[in-house]
Amino acid sequence: MPDDFLTRRSFLGGVVASSALGAVSGVPAFASAAAKTSSYFELLRLPYSATAYAGLENRIVLTRSGSRWQGHGVEVETAAEVATLAVHVSAAGTALTHVHLRWSAAVDSRLRFLGDHWERSYGDLAWRAMMPERVMPWYFAAFDGAALHGYGVETGAGAMCFWQVDAEGVSLWLDVSNGGSGVELGERQLHAATIVTRRGEAGEDAIAALHQFCEVMCRKPRPSQGVVYGTNDWYYAYGKSSRELILEDADMAAALRPAGGPKPFTVIDDGWTHKDKFPDMAQLAGEIRERGVRPGIWIRPLIAPEGTNRELLMPEARFGRRTERTAELAYDPTIPDALEAVRTKLRQLAEWGYEMVKHDFSTYDLLGQWGFEMGAQPALSGWHFHDRSRTNAEIIADLYREIRATLGEKTLILGCNTVGQLGAGIFDLSRTGDDTSGKIWERTRRMGVNTIAFRLAQQGSFFAVDGDCVAVTQAVPWRETEQWLRYVAASGTALFVSVEKQAMGAEQRQALKEAFQVAAKAAPFKTAADWFESTVPERWGAQRFEWCGDEGAWPFSV
Repeated sequence: MPDDFLTRRSFLGGVVASSALGAVSGVPAFASAAAKTSSYFELLRLPYSATAYAGLENRIVLTRSGSRWQGHGVEVETAAEVATLAVHVSAAGTALTHVHLRWSAAVDSRLRFLGDHWERSYGDLAWRAMMPERVMPWYFAAFDGAALHGYGVETGAGAMCFWQVDAEGVSLWLDVSNGGSGVELGERQLHAATIVTRRGEAGEDAIAALHQFCEVMCRKPRPSQGVVYGTNDWYYAYGKSSRELILEDADMAAALRPAGGPKPFTVIDDGWTHKDKFPDMAQLAGEIRERGVRPGIWIRPLIAPEGTNRELLMPEARFGRRTERTAELAYDPTIPDALEAVRTKLRQLAEWGYEMVKHDFSTYDLLGQWGFEMGAQPALSGWHFHDRSRTNAEIIADLYREIRATLGEKTLILGCNTVGQLGAGIFDLSRTGDDTSGKIWERTRRMGVNTIAFRLAQQGSFFAVDGDCVAVTQAVPWRETEQWLRYVAASGTALFVSVEKQAMGAEQRQALKEAFQVAAKAAPFKTAADWFESTVPERWGAQRFEWCGDEGAWPFSV
């Protein structure tokens, strides 16, 4: 197994009777006894308890009075409506970091649970047995063998939220930190989150049920911009691209476009700032458009050049002990002059005429961690933003709104390394999983297949899902690539291909043309028959995939 593959980061630095189980596709064998009570948890009610924290070492006991919990100048208020429970937090004089809400419930140990991730997933989404310490950001689903129930917070929350489930009840943690320190709300009342649920029905399609719950969480998604497909140069060039290679991509995209189908995109990924290779970006956008293809471009909006005034930058302390990361300078968007520098970058892309902007790296640049490093703490302790009055969730969402306002309503925005729950309704598309690869199949198998399988319910409900590119390269066996190509095309999600010219033969060209034809029809999503049983489901409708090949999965790090 080769060890020289590149990721972008390395490049840059109650249970029903078993007789009812056949009603749902892909039902696991864990449900075998008849339920005497409902498996649905009623969470749209007053929590059993509420506890506040000014740092995890400083627990603040709150006393309930009606729908409020109060103590030491902190107040947590819950407001129940017909189908929601809003949570508001006040803390004049106290720098809060967390609020913990707890509901008592008898939880059957035979239930299976699906959680989400803070930002992209990392090949680890799956249905699992109860694990009390498991952190499930934003929402979770519970399945009893026949019905899938959903529990979460509405998109655009004012706090970074995660759930836990154990045999005695359900917890919701509201992380209201500013950086890794307490937020200074002053006299302001924070709308921390609005809790929503969906009670499933026995026998309904599981993916459809989860999709409907995602629609409950996101009441105002961006209007659909139609089918999104095309090319991206990253996984054959890894930043070593050129104007000439991009125009070859555009020619290929135009040739693959089905008759009467929507115009494809050619997305220029990282590396375009090398002026010797890309002398005129506005002219290049025009040349792409002349070929009947829509130009797109990648950007890391918060990255700051060497020599930038340190007063405009994020604090190095956000990286904690990972001091090797401190060379990656990033603007603090809570500083007006720093935010204006970000806007200037974005305005230039719009002025050049790019119709899609792929916005990358901002979660890492803001919080100093990748999603798989976060666990229960999206930000390490001991630092804060310049503006301490807003929570991390508010700062992130405000940045997303600034990006939208600067680029305008007509530009498609694809978030990558962005928080889907905070970008829903703002971004048109979202990369929902970590990088696939043009160097090693195992990485694509883990990251790509998993994210489409377990975040497909967000397709059209939050945004258009992008499971990342299909890399047609000499380094990856065509047998595996061809399956991944068919899988992405048939999923109805965005399809981007990254094609090394030396790997393009007649068979590959025909397969790509057929995949574009399928993608152009925007096929409806479906539930995999083995969705409950594998992190990389193989049985999708009439199609059967063999992700692990003859030698099985690679057990080592990728």
